[in-house]
Amino acid sequence: MRKQLHYAPLVALLLAGCTVASPTTAQTGKKNEKAKQEATATAAATPAAKKDEGAPKPYSEVITAKAVTDDGLFKVHRIDEKYFYEIPDTLLNRDMLMVSRIAKTANNVGYGGEELNTQMLRWEKKGNRVLLRVVSTENVAADTLEIFRSVQNSNLAPVIQAFDIKALGEGTQVVEVTDFFSKDVPALGLDKDNREKYKVKKLDDKRSFIESVKSFPLNIEARSLMTYDATDAPSNSSTGTISVELNHSMVLLPKTPMAARKYDQRVGFFTISQTDYGTDEQRAAARKYIVRWRMEPKDEAAYARGELVEPKKQIVYYIDPATPMKWRPYLKQGVEDWNKAFEAAGFKNAIVAKDPPSFEEDPEFSPEDVRYSVIRYFSSETQNAYGPNVHDPRSGEILESDIGWYHNVMNLVRNWYFIQTAAVNPDARSVKFKDEVMGELIRFVAAHEVGHTIGLPHNMGSSAAYPVEKLRDAEFTKTMGTAPSIMDYARFNYVAQPEDKGVALMPAIGVYDKYAVKWGYTYFPEKNGADNLDKLASWIKAHENDPMYRFGRQTGRPTDPSSQTEDLSDDAMKASAYGIANLKRIVPNLITWTAEDNKDYADLEEMYLQVLGQWNRYMGHVTSNIGGVYENYKTYDQKGNVYSVVPKEKQQRAMRFLNEQSFATPTWMLDENILRKIESAGTVDRVRNAQVNVLNNVLEPGRMARVLEAQAMMGDKTYTLPEMMTDLRTGIWSEISSGKTIDIYRRNLQRGYIERMEYLMKEEPAAVTGRARAFMGATPINVSQSDIRPMVRGELNILRNQIKSSLGKTRDTMTRYHLQDALVRIDAILDPKS
Repeated sequence: MRKQLHYAPLVALLLAGCTVASPTTAQTGKKNEKAKQEATATAAATPAAKKDEGAPKPYSEVITAKAVTDDGLFKVHRIDEKYFYEIPDTLLNRDMLMVSRIAKTANNVGYGGEELNTQMLRWEKKGNRVLLRVVSTENVAADTLEIFRSVQNSNLAPVIQAFDIKALGEGTQVVEVTDFFSKDVPALGLDKDNREKYKVKKLDDKRSFIESVKSFPLNIEARSLMTYDATDAPSNSSTGTISVELNHSMVLLPKTPMAARKYDQRVGFFTISQTDYGTDEQRAAARKYIVRWRMEPKDEAAYARGELVEPKKQIVYYIDPATPMKWRPYLKQGVEDWNKAFEAAGFKNAIVAKDPPSFEEDPEFSPEDVRYSVIRYFSSETQNAYGPNVHDPRSGEILESDIGWYHNVMNLVRNWYFIQTAAVNPDARSVKFKDEVMGELIRFVAAHEVGHTIGLPHNMGSSAAYPVEKLRDAEFTKTMGTAPSIMDYARFNYVAQPEDKGVALMPAIGVYDKYAVKWGYTYFPEKNGADNLDKLASWIKAHENDPMYRFGRQTGRPTDPSSQTEDLSDDAMKASAYGIANLKRIVPNLITWTAEDNKDYADLEEMYLQVLGQWNRYMGHVTSNIGGVYENYKTYDQKGNVYSVVPKEKQQRAMRFLNEQSFATPTWMLDENILRKIESAGTVDRVRNAQVNVLNNVLEPGRMARVLEAQAMMGDKTYTLPEMMTDLRTGIWSEISSGKTIDIYRRNLQRGYIERMEYLMKEEPAAVTGRARAFMGATPINVSQSDIRPMVRGELNILRNQIKSSLGKTRDTMTRYHLQDALVRIDAILDPKS
């Protein structure tokens, strides 16, 4: 065949009567004649060769006796190192979902379980090929409307790959997918951000290959080891490569999508987004729908009467066989704690956790099978757990979820519990807790992650619902927990003081969680399962002024001080003061509570740094009040504004707190007995970095912009920028008015102040746009065109004059040198030419 194909162009020319040029080497007539005879013979075979070119071969020639076959959604055949999909006719043009994740990774390249891409696919037959298309669900219209055809024509599904049909079976077509999963297909490989970050040049085909392809009744799991040549590899840099193991899960979507429920930003749910062209809104209507499991009652009549009814299909989580036995009951309890929330939606026994079946009970069981949701247990040093879900992008229906549970998450919760509660809680005064204590912490984390898998995002507004003093009340906290939602990052009760006996120390499924599940999962039988929008809206309005039912979105740089991570109560200053009081009780006991014979001081160092980290969180909680703006979502039929400025008195208290607790040297942290056991030097620089980070956060351009905007609208009824800057300057430079000695910690902080003022005078912060801006909560500001620089210039002039007046008062040599140096630095900012 190779010879025939090679000569086919020559034959075509001869048949067309064209003259063929002689080769440069002289040919005898006999040889020419022989060549013509061979060409004639070849010509006779050419039509058949053309006819067969690209056509499927007989099935037995492709899927040979060497094939190892795995039957499932598609039959998957492995022949040596090649993989083939056998696609049934019945599954052509069916909607499928491809979820690509990092399964295993090199150090510093994401984490195992991290999602890279999710896309809806269709396999489409075209001649002797099968096309794999990416189908968008962003633009929609009902297929009964005239505009449906226009929407289809404007959203042509791009082709990821075209596969030659290698063979035809009985109602099937066989395609080879080896290159699809082992070559550099952008839609499946390492994401753009990581490629740019590590300067990935290309995929190394010779060191990339398929690990496995497994087929299950509703999904196919393909796993590949991919090695990329990278200029800035983050680990093992001498190799110049990054190796990651990628898993691609292809899931069959339901033929008929579940009825979708419209999203309301006043109740937190993960969402899908669509633009609907089939409405009467006289525009392309943006729509969001919530992500949730399909939850339908077995007995609709009983459900309609208000009775608790079991669902047609339970949400079932299996425990990974790799999970240590002693932790399994707590993981199960964390799952089943959500039944009390589903009862608010009218369902009983809606969610359950089970041990994995034995081989005899279910020989087909696999955590990778989409029919099974599994809490996957990873032997990893990663201090984390995560709760993703796989959902239908057409309707938001959750199809499956595998919670990722890293072994070392126990160290994370151990540290939190120790630092936040040990002052009042004997059970937390050790680096190794009793199993019962760690078990309850595991239950808490498991319940939080399960909340994500049923559609609930973080509700950072929940922890601000309770007044500070209520968190010291045993009766209240035992009934209400420490926050109305376990979906907040309200960790443990750092507000409680030693005298608050019997107070609860951790959150549980709360009032908000039950309310959110009721809103998202209640089934409406009178409308055949469709939304009852009036009733849903009435439930929100019934609690519109109750902070326990409020949803506060998560942002990276919070502008709303009532929607923050790791905080508690409605007053950050009071709560943080209680928290610091407890840290002051913990520090003198750190050596005792971490002690163990024949052990070094690694645990002491870890816990000491945890104290510093917790202190830093308190400073962040307080700082967010300065220039803070509350965000409370409303609709036209509700009174009040969505956005309101934090009261002036509260902002002033926040600045006073920072001057007293942050900018005044935190001497209680400088425990020489501890520091000389964990380091030879570094304390001074650590304190400087911690204090300057707080200072830079206060003097963040977006924060200053919000203060200016509030001042423009409200005048002196709000905390103005001149007031804020004066309070900050007089707090950080308090020694110069009296001529007091300035210690090394304060000198470092004051130099940090001058450096930040120089930044504000000379630099323009990078613009944050799009989705990043929405998440970060960034406030846009053009510093050079704002009042910020005139304000900074004025403050530096005042400070320069004050330092000059103070120089004659000081008797301390280092203080005098420091102030002289400060003058030179200020002059260089105000008059660079000098």
